Amino acid sequence: MPHSKPAAAPLEPLPTTLFGKWKHDALSGFLVFLIALPLCLAISINNGFPAVAGLYTAIIGGLLVSFISNSELTIKGPAAGLIPIMAGCVDDFSRVAGPDHAVRMTLAVCVVVGLVQIVLALCKGGALAEFFPTSVVHGMLASIGIIIIAKQVPKALGILTWADGSKLPKEPLELLADIPKLFSQMNPQIALVGLSSVGVLFILSMIKAKWARKIPGPLVVLVLSISLGLWLNLREPHAYNFAGKEYQTSAKHLVDVGSGLGSAFALPEWDALKHGIAWKWIALFAIIASLESLLSAKAVDLLDPWRRKTDFNRDLLGCGVGNAIAGAVGGSPMIAEIVRSRANIDNGARSRWSNIFHGTFLFLFVWLAPTIIAMIPEAALAGMLIFTGYRLAHPREFLHVFQIGREQFCVYCATILGVLAIDLLVGVAIGIALKFIIHLANGMNPKSIFKAWIQAEEIGPETYAIRVSRSATFSNWIAFRKEIRNLGLRGHKNLVIDLSGTTLVDHTVMEKLHEVQREFGEQGLTFDIVGLQDHKPLSSHPMAARKRIHINRMTPEFANR
Repeated sequence: MPHSKPAAAPLEPLPTTLFGKWKHDALSGFLVFLIALPLCLAISINNGFPAVAGLYTAIIGGLLVSFISNSELTIKGPAAGLIPIMAGCVDDFSRVAGPDHAVRMTLAVCVVVGLVQIVLALCKGGALAEFFPTSVVHGMLASIGIIIIAKQVPKALGILTWADGSKLPKEPLELLADIPKLFSQMNPQIALVGLSSVGVLFILSMIKAKWARKIPGPLVVLVLSISLGLWLNLREPHAYNFAGKEYQTSAKHLVDVGSGLGSAFALPEWDALKHGIAWKWIALFAIIASLESLLSAKAVDLLDPWRRKTDFNRDLLGCGVGNAIAGAVGGSPMIAEIVRSRANIDNGARSRWSNIFHGTFLFLFVWLAPTIIAMIPEAALAGMLIFTGYRLAHPREFLHVFQIGREQFCVYCATILGVLAIDLLVGVAIGIALKFIIHLANGMNPKSIFKAWIQAEEIGPETYAIRVSRSATFSNWIAFRKEIRNLGLRGHKNLVIDLSGTTLVDHTVMEKLHEVQREFGEQGLTFDIVGLQDHKPLSSHPMAARKRIHINRMTPEFANR
C-alpha cells in the first residue's frame, strides 16, 4: 500500500444537503469514471475474463455496494492486485476442465469468496487487516506489482508467442529473465503504443504541479493510443516491414467487447467446487481480497478531509455482497481500490454518491458507446498495468523498509521471493514464519505469541494505564487493540500504554500504536506511550522494533504520577 499522510484540515464544512454533495460528487464521479474505464478493461482481460466483465464489477460496486458500506470516499471495483490470483485460478481450471469452462468455474469461486466475506463481516472479521505484519503485507503487494509487470511486458510489446510459435513462459521469474529476448522480438507498431502509454504515465507522475494531478493519466493514454491505433490502421489485418523484418498486425491487438454490456454475462459452473484446487483459490481470494480491501479503506480514512471513520466490518460486508453478485452474473472480484479512491478525494468528492455516479457513468458509456472501447489497443491497457505494478513495487518502498530495520527488510524480501518462486499463499506464509523466527531470536516470550499479556488500571481522573508484559507483536495485537478501543475510544478515557514490562515490541505494533494515538488526538483524548527507555531500537527509524536490554521494574513516567 502507498504510504499516505493524513489530509489537511478541511477548508469548508461538509455539505448537509443532497444537492450540496451532488454538485461535487457528480464531477468527481465523472473524472474517476475516466480513470476506471480503461483500468477495469485491462484488469478483466488480464484476469482471463471478457473485457466487459470488469465493468460489471465496477458498476455493481458503484450502484449497489455504496449503499451497504459506510465508507464515504472509497471506490469499489476490480483491482490489479488480484490479477495474479484470478489469472492463476483461470489457468488451473483450464488445465482441469478445459478453457471453455475455466471462467465459469472461476465465477463459482468468486461467489463463494463473497459468501465467506459476508460471514467474516458478520463475525467481526474486519480485524483481519490488523493481524498480518506490515513488512509481509508490503512484501506481498510488491510481489504482486512485480508479477503484473512481468505478465504485461509481452502484451505491451505486441508479443503473443515466441517467433518460432512456442508459448511464452507463465512463471514471473522466467518472464523477467526473458525481458531482453522479448524486446528483441517485439512488434514495433504495437510496442510504440504500449511503450508510449507507459511513458505518458511516468511523465505525468513526475510533474509536481497541481494541474498535472488533475489530468486523468489513463484518459490521456486512451486518447493517445486510440489515435495511434487509427493511424497505424490496427483494425485491418496487414503486414509491414521494419528494419528488414516483416511483422503482422490485426484487430487481435484491440479490445474485444463482443456485443456490448451483455456479452460477458455468464452463470457460475458449480461443479468447480468438487475440485480441490477450487478451495485453495477460495482461501487465497478470501484472504488477499479482504486484506487489500480493508487496507485500502483504512488508507482512505487517513486521506478523508472530514476524518470520517469506516466501519470495516460493514465495508467487508459490502464487498462480500458485491463479490457474490458479481460472480453470479459474470463479473470479477472487487475491493476498495486505493488509486481510484485517491483520485476521488483529489477531485473533490464529498460522499459515497461519487461512487454511485462513477458506476452510473460506466454503465451509460458501455451501453451507449461500445464501439469506442473496441478501438482501444490492448498494448495501452498493458502499459497502464505496468505503471500500476511499478507503483506497487516502487524502489522507494524497498528503501523505506530497509530504513525501518534490516530484519524487516529480510522478511519483506523473503515474502517477495516466496511469492515469485512459488505462489502468494506460500510466500505470505514464509514471510510470517521468518517473522516469528526473528522475534524468538530477539527475545519474544513463546507464551505471548498469540496472547496479549495486558493489565488495565485507573491511575487518575478519566485516565487509565494499560500495562503490557512479555511481548507486544503483530500476532497478539488484535487482543491488545481491542482493549485499547474498548477502554479508550469507546469508553472515552485517556490512556497511558506502559511497555516497560515487555521484552520485545515489534515494528507492526509501534506503527499501529502511533495510528491509534492519532485517532485519540482527533477525539480530544490523550494517548501516551511510555516505558521504552530500556529498550534498544533495531534501527534509527522512529517506528523500528524495540528489544529490551535492561530490566526496569517501574517506569519513571508512572513514578512521577
